[in-house]
Amino acid sequence: MKLYLKIWRQKDASTPGKIVDYTLDGVEGDMSFLEMLDILNEELVSKGEEPVEFDHDCREGICGTCSLQINGEPHGPDRLVTTCQLHMRKFNDGDTIVIEPFRANAFPVIKDLIVDRSAFDRIQQAGGYISVNTSGNTVDANCIPINKHDADEAMDAATCIGCGACVAACKNASAMLFTSAKVSQFALLPQGRIEAVERVQNMVRQMDLEGFGNCTNTGACEVECPKGISLTNIARMNREYLSASLKG
Repeated sequence: MKLYLKIWRQKDASTPGKIVDYTLDGVEGDMSFLEMLDILNEELVSKGEEPVEFDHDCREGICGTCSLQINGEPHGPDRLVTTCQLHMRKFNDGDTIVIEPFRANAFPVIKDLIVDRSAFDRIQQAGGYISVNTSGNTVDANCIPINKHDADEAMDAATCIGCGACVAACKNASAMLFTSAKVSQFALLPQGRIEAVERVQNMVRQMDLEGFGNCTNTGACEVECPKGISLTNIARMNREYLSASLKG
């Protein structure tokens, strides 16, 4: 398969970037998207050119660091997969593929296709945890009965890997799907209710401070999320935030 690649190249955050054209031949359908980029980089290095910088780690769809905007879609044309799980069989011989970093003011470009997503870390640090010392005292957690529906929904919310596809898919670069998933995974469980008021207020406040936009209500975030995080989490976070605000 012969592909025509248009890749965003940017030296650093302070240097203007641009799209650079590359042609890559001999691409096989069973290759992953990142393997294809590896082959491109091998060719560039052999020519003495600067390789394309992109972020990745597990290559198993677990960590979310492989986030790329592919032909205008976060993680590419497939659904419920990360970029590292995307295979080249989704493309055809002679296709032109535009590869860019996730676009958001809160995700500044570090180099080429790598963005700084530490804004998500700061939102998580603002309240996405339970500050209870469970060391050597796990009996309570095993003795509290939890409705299976609630437990399942909490687990579904906890599958969020923080890749940022929701932000990249939103025309307002909203982080509400991410933040609501991190709020929901605790709000649905009795262990998380103790700090529920402070949690939602602090996490929403930090989300706003990071410069993310408001929810557009278009649902693009759920469609592009590789883990299928539901929009119902945003509704739950809004209810949690309203309740917390009324409590003062």
